[in-house]
Amino acid sequence: QVQLVESGGGLVQAGGSLRLSCAASGSIFSINAMGWYRQAPGKRRELVATVTSGGSTNYADSVKGRFTISRDNTKNTVYLQMNSLKPEDTAVYYCIAQDHFSTYWGQGTQVTVSS
Repeated sequence: QVQLVESGGGLVQAGGSLRLSCAASGSIFSINAMGWYRQAPGKRRELVATVTSGGSTNYADSVKGRFTISRDNTKNTVYLQMNSLKPEDTAVYYCIAQDHFSTYWGQGTQVTVSS
């Protein structure tokens, strides 16, 4: 089992920045990919960005050029640097970790971008 704890959400004005963090614990040796999903009110949960243990990244088109995902394997932590935030980025952001068998989810952290 893997446990994930997110931090760093909050309220920011459009054009501002936030950095989300997610610390993993438990069976961390089995983790391959880590990343972030988000879910806005009334919408489906969607992929934001992922990063593999080797450092390969993948981004949703809507955040490319604005968000950067990074991973510190020594701290078992994944980060999401969010710049040039837009009101449409408002959502609950969920950290994920994947091994060969399962996807683990954090509890979510709220990001609200005011116009």
